[in-house]
Amino acid sequence: MKLIYIACAYATVYLIYMKFKATYDGNHDTFRVEFLVVPVGGLSFLVNHDFSSLEILWTFSIYLESVAILPQLFMISKTGEAETITTHYLFFLGLYRALYLINWIWRYYFEEFFDLIAVVAGVVQTILYCDFFYLYVTKVLKGKKLSLPA
Repeated sequence: MKLIYIACAYATVYLIYMKFKATYDGNHDTFRVEFLVVPVGGLSFLVNHDFSSLEILWTFSIYLESVAILPQLFMISKTGEAETITTHYLFFLGLYRALYLINWIWRYYFEEFFDLIAVVAGVVQTILYCDFFYLYVTKVLKGKKLSLPA
């Protein structure tokens, strides 16, 4: 499964940077990723399970994944709309993370496993998606283009 996941990640990056490069809108992409990477990096050093290199890198990836959607949501809020394919992609990306919450509940009750870092990061990410989920259900599922209220 890890190999499939990595292959899909590489395929996605390839499609974004090669095949669909012409669809990139640099004029609206003004989000400064340093505002995410630096605080997440600092937090991963401060709050982790074990102060080791691999653990800090794992924690960094979990924290970064929880806020990685912010540049896309920022772009949608700046332009006021998004294409249908983009909204479907974002919805299923958020749904994937929301399903992780169900996985953690299952593991807690049946395996007595609880990882506070992963759960908090997942909850943060799901909360960031809530407004987008609402717009997706009320507009996109009704056949309308996602556009923000004026």
